[in-house]
Amino acid sequence: MIDVIENIPKTLEKLRKSRPLVQNITNLVVMNVTANALLAIGASPVMAHAEEELEDMLKIADALVINIGTLDRSWIASMEKAVKMATEFGKPIVLDPVGAGATKLRTQVALKLLEAGKISVLRGNLGEIAALLGEEGKTRGVDTLEYKEETAQVIAIKATKRFNLVVAVTGATDYVSDGKELYAIKNGVSLLGKVTGTGCMATSLIGAFCAVTEPLTATVSALTAFGVAAEKAYEEAPYPGSFHVRLYDWLYRLNPDLLKEKMEVKALVF
Repeated sequence: MIDVIENIPKTLEKLRKSRPLVQNITNLVVMNVTANALLAIGASPVMAHAEEELEDMLKIADALVINIGTLDRSWIASMEKAVKMATEFGKPIVLDPVGAGATKLRTQVALKLLEAGKISVLRGNLGEIAALLGEEGKTRGVDTLEYKEETAQVIAIKATKRFNLVVAVTGATDYVSDGKELYAIKNGVSLLGKVTGTGCMATSLIGAFCAVTEPLTATVSALTAFGVAAEKAYEEAPYPGSFHVRLYDWLYRLNPDLLKEKMEVKALVF
């Protein structure tokens, strides 16, 4: 069995050495911030959603990230085609079901993408993941109205068994499971909820880490790294605007020793 926690710092080193190319079909609100987050951590982003170039892009990409935040017909078609192609090419795929549960369209599109190919990781907040399970989620736009840690654990485990992939339910504590193991990540700060696109950044970082290791280790590593960077950023800038800038700085400044010192990750029994 891979020691997921022990491998977190090593995985960051591996990412920095390989500089994976991460293709993002993401929403208009966060294209810039997710690209900057990927660059800061040491990956190489590309934002490409035109159907006509998907094959060329996916052949050279090391991972695919799909984010359904701003949907329209052409983007939905591109997302479905990209998932099928990435599956055919054996590329890891990360799905962020932004706002699932808020509208029928978002829920239906996310579920269709889960069926379209082999998704590696599903990352969302409690309401979004619950909605994909058909449970009564409390979702308003991209926000979860209520977060309970016990519920988040249960939803993560249910979702990984339902969809046969790694699931990350993110919130005050992030819970990651592959159906056999469950991890709790305590790193992070509440100010992340006051800056647009931080959840989307986390999803893109998972894509970068998936390019260099298996999905469970990748997801735990990415969320831990993001949480530690957020904590360091908050020490210097406890207000949304300056915090946002410092977040990029600390994603760039992260190193294995800092991760070893600051990471708060536990394997849980279920």
